[in-house]
Amino acid sequence: MINSHQDWHPAEIICALRKRGTTLAALSRESGLSSSTLANTLSRPWPKGEWIIATRLEMDPAEIWPSRYFDDYGNFIERKVRQPVADCQSVDEYQPADE
Repeated sequence: MINSHQDWHPAEIICALRKRGTTLAALSRESGLSSSTLANTLSRPWPKGEWIIATRLEMDPAEIWPSRYFDDYGNFIERKVRQPVADCQSVDEYQPADE
């Protein structure tokens, strides 16, 4: 079975947010981001932004952006969360392997 669902048009997302009494810029600021940061989610994948928008719309991000969550056959695409920077080894702690 081939996935025929299309992503929402960016104007539909903006309209849905306005119907909820907010704007993309306001939601971005409420989330602790710069006012234009969430706009990136409309044109390219960004899981954190997708969840912020979808949560405000009381939906799952996969309903808004099915192409980002399902392959051409309708199979779920596992999206991994990146490791927080705090858990990464700092440059000061880095020790190269013995040669």
